Amino acid sequence: MTDVTATVVRLKLSLLRNGLRQSGGRRAAFVVSAVLALLFGAAQLLGLVLLRGHPHADAVAVPAAAVLALGWAVMPLFFPGGDETLDPTRLVMLPLRPRPLVRALLTASLVGVGPLFSLLLLVGCAVSVAHGTVAYAVAVAAVALALLVCVALARTVAAANVRLLSSRKGRDLAVLSGLVIAVGAQLVNFGARSLGSAGLGELAPVADVVRWLPPASAIGAVRAASEGAYGTAAAQLGLSALALALLVGAWARTLTRLMTAPDGSTLQALDPADRSRSFGGAGLRRLLSAFGTESPNGAPSRTGTVMARALRYIWRDPKTKAAWVTSLAIGLIVPLFNALQGTGSIYFACFAAGMLGIQMYNQFGQDTSAFWMVATTISSPRDAFAELRGRALALLVITLPYATLVTALTTAVLGDWARLPEVLGLSFALLGAMLATGAWTSARFPYSIPQEGHRNVAAGQAGLAWIAIFGGMVSAALLCAPVIALTIALNVSAGGDEWTWVLLPLGAAYGAGITWSGLRLAAPRTAANLPEILAAVSRG
Repeated sequence: MTDVTATVVRLKLSLLRNGLRQSGGRRAAFVVSAVLALLFGAAQLLGLVLLRGHPHADAVAVPAAAVLALGWAVMPLFFPGGDETLDPTRLVMLPLRPRPLVRALLTASLVGVGPLFSLLLLVGCAVSVAHGTVAYAVAVAAVALALLVCVALARTVAAANVRLLSSRKGRDLAVLSGLVIAVGAQLVNFGARSLGSAGLGELAPVADVVRWLPPASAIGAVRAASEGAYGTAAAQLGLSALALALLVGAWARTLTRLMTAPDGSTLQALDPADRSRSFGGAGLRRLLSAFGTESPNGAPSRTGTVMARALRYIWRDPKTKAAWVTSLAIGLIVPLFNALQGTGSIYFACFAAGMLGIQMYNQFGQDTSAFWMVATTISSPRDAFAELRGRALALLVITLPYATLVTALTTAVLGDWARLPEVLGLSFALLGAMLATGAWTSARFPYSIPQEGHRNVAAGQAGLAWIAIFGGMVSAALLCAPVIALTIALNVSAGGDEWTWVLLPLGAAYGAGITWSGLRLAAPRTAANLPEILAAVSRG
């Protein structure tokens, strides 16, 4: 009889090995990411070991284990393609029972860079609070138990959401990983600064609560054993063991249902009433009707049609949505978090306009080979101008109110309302300059965005992407020089503060004018280079 556990482990190793054989770039990326993860894990282990003996060592070790478990819980939701064995429906045709399958998949979950990193971190957490022979004995069991709870939690979450993760909605959910990473990085930065000034004792109340939540309770058991509270240590270990049993039981029941029940996700078609409520329905038509009509029956103009197509790309295309989610998140997080930490400036609010203006760059790349349908509708610079104008207006529908919101929030946090008009004027001028240079670089330096994989630039076109983005950003900053110079002049001159309000209408007018000029300059080149643009964006 074949050992199911050994077979599944070999299957995972084979999947990993075959994936790395696909390309040298993938192998290099895996090696680099693995080395960085292990180095970071080793650094965490060393830091926690050095923390041993500190009066608040448990205030760091116990919450660290809880954060690690949270990461394992959300990993399948945001990175569903990271491990092919997370989808048990791939094994549905095999004569496997849930119990041996659970045991095999749980063992396979311990193979990889992620489990090794988690092991290093958990060992560091246990060692930092362990004192005495009994505590070290408890630490061995605690580390093993905590690691098993983490991987079982990931498997249970993945199995419960396998229908979602294998659908288009699940793939779209993965675009939020950029938001999670951006927010998490800023939260870590904010927390580190707070702890640096207030001390590790600030985490003590959190640790007192978390030490009774699995799997952090296993690390809490090590601390309790170090203090001689063996009853408390046994209770905390028991909580982690109970959590493991409940997770495995829930996982087994979900596996049984998945492998015996039919998939009902496609049994019901979308109701016609629901179609009107989906993106692109009546609400979008009402929005675009403000941009005029060109036929007696009320059909939208070319501008409205282009706007609708661009907005649907943002909503439906995973790569485009990922770029927008990341830009929206970082554009808000950077100025707001710096303001909350007391180290920011109100002018950081312009960062939102810059991040969102980047979305105007390489407008035709998101069309890929389907750009030929757009090219057939462009026969003159006038048609090209209408196409670019529609795309720019679609971006303004989102970027203009969002940049205003970020500026207002940053101003509210800093309490510097007197400077709100000038910062808004700068933001609008910068946004207009980004749209102008983005339109020109879209026509001059187009490149393809591969639809499959994680690459955002087709092979051999990385240079074009760097030139388009960074060259355009520098050009946009230079185009904003008149508004920047006027802002500086009003702030340094005597009595100039009374006139800074004029920067708001001047910045808005300057941004609108420079956007119009950029579109006018880009339109003839777009109309003349349609075959070259199509060839460039079709490589992916």
